[in-house]
Amino acid sequence: MAKKISTGYRPRPLQAGIHRRLERFSVLVCHRRFGKTVLCVNELIDHAVRSTRQRPRYAYIAPLYRQAKQVAWDYLKHYTGAIPGRKVNETELRVDLPNGARIQLYGADNPDSLRGIYLDGAVLDEYAQMSPHLWGEVIRPALADREGWAVFIGTPKGHNEFWRKYRAACADEGWYAALFAASETGILPEGELEAARRDMTPEQYEQEFECSFEAAIRGAYYGRAMAEAQRTGRIRAVPHDPALPVDTAWDLGVGDPTAIWFVQLAGPEIHLLDYYEAAGEGLDHYARVLQAKAAGRGWVYGSHYAPHDALAREIGTGRTREEQARRLGVALNRLRQSLANRGLPIAPGSAGGDEFRQFLDAGNRARQDAAHAAVAQGGAEADRAFNRAGAARSQAFAERAALRQQQFNELAALLGGQQIAPAGLPNFAPGAPVDVLGANALAQRAGLDRYNAELREMDRFRRSLGGALGQAAAIFRPW
Repeated sequence: MAKKISTGYRPRPLQAGIHRRLERFSVLVCHRRFGKTVLCVNELIDHAVRSTRQRPRYAYIAPLYRQAKQVAWDYLKHYTGAIPGRKVNETELRVDLPNGARIQLYGADNPDSLRGIYLDGAVLDEYAQMSPHLWGEVIRPALADREGWAVFIGTPKGHNEFWRKYRAACADEGWYAALFAASETGILPEGELEAARRDMTPEQYEQEFECSFEAAIRGAYYGRAMAEAQRTGRIRAVPHDPALPVDTAWDLGVGDPTAIWFVQLAGPEIHLLDYYEAAGEGLDHYARVLQAKAAGRGWVYGSHYAPHDALAREIGTGRTREEQARRLGVALNRLRQSLANRGLPIAPGSAGGDEFRQFLDAGNRARQDAAHAAVAQGGAEADRAFNRAGAARSQAFAERAALRQQQFNELAALLGGQQIAPAGLPNFAPGAPVDVLGANALAQRAGLDRYNAELREMDRFRRSLGGALGQAAAIFRPW
């Protein structure tokens, strides 16, 4: 009869569920202080103790060798302490068990130390900080002859190899993928999370505690919106409805990549089924992509939406891109230029609000500059300039609100949705049923041009008063 050994590990219910669900290859995206290292160290120990193979080998790999020692070594020694006959090698950071199994710590900063060995199982901790070549060139081959397993764990750091591995795992039924945000696990007290929100930038908090892959991307307009969509369950598997056509929304790139969204209009909802992007390819390439997706997935296409610049003629052929696409069997429906040149309405709390706040901040700076001039000159004209700056900002706000409301209603009507921005409402109405993320690529770039023009106007106003700023700055600080 086999002897039972208690290592003292008591997994939380969430951790116990993970142990049961792990596949041969698994990707775990976890918030800080989730307990992922303890979980994975005990997964290694459990496999090592139960193995009946000859000399099984298991590896815990951190980005740095020193980091592996600091993070996991004490845990490994502690949880194997109750195993009779286990031997610890402090120099090589390894634990040998009586059945011949060995668990050893490695650093991804020295991949040569992993070459030439075989592995029955491996944990790659903080995989986002490792070289993308480590898995394909070193670890995966080491698992091959033993049909070993691997767990990738970590916290997001933008769209890197860890992000790609997580996305691939989500799409592969043979892999296990899970994301654990602090707002959902209940592991950390709410008071501690609130304190962290105060002490960290929104982007830092979203990345470290809410596991947002978008938060760390500089210039990502919709990072927070995507994180919120992830938390509220709006990013999930969307089944294709064979009774509905599949529409596409294009952003035709020249120097930039061409991007295509594949969508279905399901009542008041827009279901984003797929996305494709490539650069340096002609329209014939994208026509073949559409044909392959239709043949492989049983899709029937409806409308193909393109921006107004589909009418631009190419020097080599003299034809517009709309004409070329039509010759290839893709009938592009152009959005009106007036529609594309106006931005989308800003939903409360969306990432688009950041840019709008930058616009308002520019207006505030213009008012501050005028105030400096008023102090330095003490004249009525500077005071009137101060008031004009405020009036100009208020007028710009009103014009932007009206334009955004009108543009959204046009876009909603074009996509078959209902008008949900009634007169006087510049933002989305609560519970808006039309999600415009998929179609935003058709208007985003041109909409930014309007922002920039307004910011340049503000800048010209500041420069017109700049002569007095040096004197004002010496005696008056901005409030």
